[in-house]
Amino acid sequence: MGYRHWLVATAFWGWATAATAALPIQGCDSVPGITPVCGLQAPEDMERLPGGGYLILSQYGGMTGGAGSLALFDAAADRAQPLYPQPGADGAADWGDADCPGAPGAALSPHGIHLAQRADGAWQLLVVNHGGREAVEFFELKAAGGDSRLVWRGCAVAPEGAFLNDVVALPGGGLLVTHMFDRDDPDGLANALSGRDSGHVFRWRPGQGFDVLPGSRAPFPNGIQIDAAGSAIYLNLYAAGEVRKLDLASGRTLASWAVPSPDNSSWSEAGLLLVASHTGVFDNLQQCESVGAGACDLAYQIVAIDPRTLAHRTLFSHEGAPMGAGTVAVDLNGVFYIGSFAGDRLVKVRLD
Repeated sequence: MGYRHWLVATAFWGWATAATAALPIQGCDSVPGITPVCGLQAPEDMERLPGGGYLILSQYGGMTGGAGSLALFDAAADRAQPLYPQPGADGAADWGDADCPGAPGAALSPHGIHLAQRADGAWQLLVVNHGGREAVEFFELKAAGGDSRLVWRGCAVAPEGAFLNDVVALPGGGLLVTHMFDRDDPDGLANALSGRDSGHVFRWRPGQGFDVLPGSRAPFPNGIQIDAAGSAIYLNLYAAGEVRKLDLASGRTLASWAVPSPDNSSWSEAGLLLVASHTGVFDNLQQCESVGAGACDLAYQIVAIDPRTLAHRTLFSHEGAPMGAGTVAVDLNGVFYIGSFAGDRLVKVRLD
């Protein structure tokens, strides 16, 4: 593994400081309470479609821009079908920056995604892309349910040196995207792991481009969510083991929670913030990162934060088969769908 490749893998998935092994899991058998759905490609992030019954999967290609895709997952059939890249899926570049260089096509390498409704009623999917460029891609979700399709509508290419992770839409057409640390800074990883403010949240607004969101400088920003009112964000700080709530207007920290290595977040149907958290550490980064068929063995948990009471609790924790290294949990009709950055599957868990 070259230095750049090792740096990327280490930075995103934690630092090997203990002897807990990350072993490859073979087979696709259920265990009590957990059902795997195999035949996918590393569904690192997921979004619930309006109307229920379907998810959009971000099938991760890696931080260095390996081939990935966006897929539609039918929860009733446990089956995925491609959404992008697809023939005829590239539209006019009329969302995003005017100087967007064009559709990513087969180069798409998606990471964090976010689905939200624009002011005109159109459904917009934002996608962090590492393939061919470091950018946020804009897609329009057409139709609904099993007839859903995506049309690419534009992009916003990130500033030089950006190392993006997750994204959310802002009211009014803008977006926020996490920047972990400077891609070209040889001390970026060390600063993140030592607890220094290695990264921040980029804010993009139509016609204004990117700037840094006030109050968002922090160690290793990873996942991000925004509340329903569009007034506060929840920022996951992977290296600091913290989820931080920030006032969007002032940047002031409103609350924080200790959560080990928090990855992505989603909103449950009951209004709880679901945070995927890594509680294990990697003994063999390359082995886990290179899992294709099978899954990674890494202990993780799903933590629920109540934005009304500020209470938080662990809803689910797991290590081993049928899947470890959970990166996101999405609540769909009382079933949690949990994805991972490695392997060929997601898992279904029914929780109260």
